[in-house]
Amino acid sequence: MSAGSNGGEPENGTELNTGMSESRDILPVASAGKTGAWLWSELRTRRLDGLGTLIIGLVAAASSVVPVYVLGYLVDQVRAGADTSVIVRVTIIVVVAALLGGAATGLSTLLIARLCGRILADLREKVVGRALTLPTPVLERAGKGDLLSRVGADVATIGQAVSETVPIMVSSLLLGVLSLAAMAGIDWRLGLAGAVAVPLYVIALRWYLPRSAPGYKAEREAIAERGQLLVDSAQGLPTVHAYRLEQRHLGEITTASERARDVSISVFTLFTRFVGRVNRAEFFGLAAILVIGFWLVENGAVTVGQTSAAAVLFHRLFNPIGMLLFSFDRIQAGGASLARLVGVITMPSEPEPSAARVPADASLELSDIDFTYDGTHQVLFSVGFRVEPGERVALVGSTGAGKSTLALIASGALRPERGAALVGGVPVTELPPDQLRRHVAIISQETHVFAGTLLEDLRLAAPDATRDDAVAALRTVGALTWVETLEDGLDTAVGEGGHELTAAQAQQLALARLVLLDPAIAILDEATAEAGSAGARALEESAVAATADRTTLVVAHRLTQAASADRIVVLEHGRTVEHGSHAELVAAGGRYAQLWQAWEGRTPAPVQ
Repeated sequence: MSAGSNGGEPENGTELNTGMSESRDILPVASAGKTGAWLWSELRTRRLDGLGTLIIGLVAAASSVVPVYVLGYLVDQVRAGADTSVIVRVTIIVVVAALLGGAATGLSTLLIARLCGRILADLREKVVGRALTLPTPVLERAGKGDLLSRVGADVATIGQAVSETVPIMVSSLLLGVLSLAAMAGIDWRLGLAGAVAVPLYVIALRWYLPRSAPGYKAEREAIAERGQLLVDSAQGLPTVHAYRLEQRHLGEITTASERARDVSISVFTLFTRFVGRVNRAEFFGLAAILVIGFWLVENGAVTVGQTSAAAVLFHRLFNPIGMLLFSFDRIQAGGASLARLVGVITMPSEPEPSAARVPADASLELSDIDFTYDGTHQVLFSVGFRVEPGERVALVGSTGAGKSTLALIASGALRPERGAALVGGVPVTELPPDQLRRHVAIISQETHVFAGTLLEDLRLAAPDATRDDAVAALRTVGALTWVETLEDGLDTAVGEGGHELTAAQAQQLALARLVLLDPAIAILDEATAEAGSAGARALEESAVAATADRTTLVVAHRLTQAASADRIVVLEHGRTVEHGSHAELVAAGGRYAQLWQAWEGRTPAPVQ
């Protein structure tokens, strides 16, 4: 069944939104502290995996240090005139260390990637799960582009960091610590000399990180803005063409793309300046080791081989430490993306209502509803009426009157500023999600065909439904005829990459889901609008069959739907202006009569 949709409103009744530059309230971004706390809690739940990964990483780092340490021993032995057998012993040690180090490094990389990959997979599922429970106004204000960029571009950025950067960062960090420890083991003064580079590295990072963090955040936001503009343009393409807004939209997309490009260039420029500071730290560290080593050799405190080993150990750190520091580039980007994902999953949830009250019947009552999307422009004004159990009521009005908004409030997808939607005397806000699902279902004109077999698509509404139940539901809505013509029938793959359904068939599929779900109250928000004139009559018959004996609220796209309803409520500019049966309203000569006359004559109705 389709998710409820605003169907193109927010229904201010006066303005067509053809621009895309208005400010949006993006979804929250977690602070560094909150992001770190979440990551630490995830690692704590995987203690054994984390400990095993750390141990293997230490083995890999130690295996890289051993050959250099042995090299210093070889230098001293050669200076002492030892025979060639020492070369054999050193070679055996180096080969064993290389084999062990290679295996440990490969296994460490695999374990780190697997650990981080599992955390990322869980995070992505939590983000999608939280997104599916966010209130509709929150998503409307943030825009789809912001959410899509988080589960798309941000997840990809973190995924790249997990597979490429994090293993390098961990191994480089462990190797650096063990190398400094090995230098200190030769002579504490050599270790101290090598440590001279550490504060210089820290100074470089302290200069870089505060400047780069806002840059990466701005980069992700610029990408999200560009994505939102592309989504809006793609979804509103017919409107863009109709109003000749191609150049305007292209200009806005170009501006957003240029901003994303400029932010990326500024971030990269900052990074190149950081590289220069890292190279300076390496120079001073190696110079300190050579000077102190020369002085220690002169005083007989250490041997030439030991000094050589210390110098080589430090020189070998250029690559891993450089990669460690340079990886902060990607780590910053990954951290910014992680904060955006954590910001979604840590959004406070609305309290779950208790199941203390049970609807007394299948009635639907809208009581003095006031509603606004942005807190400023009111969409509905004291709208109220009651739909009796089994009654079919149609909502009629011009575009922007507030019909779809009212339907979403009735389904519980939106909360009114004042008033309440009542199901059997119980406010929908007090019904737990599972109970609300059993009582109220909404189908919009934006139906969705999910990837899978036709049977699986139907079972989204009722997972326990049998094959016979699915066939009966399809027969009820008149869809069994075309389903039987498919090569694999109910087992035909539909959705992306599968058999493409027509707009009318997709709506019939949504109506069949409604039959399987079997709610007491059905809300049809222009659910036959996409069929076109040719298939509209058949689809209207399908809708009537699917909602037979149910309390039904219909947002009428075609006035023939309203004419067949038990009662009609006419909305204009967010207010109820008329209600009654079709015959009564036509005889009254009011707004509905004008709309009906225009419908029969296919002439524009006068705007009030």
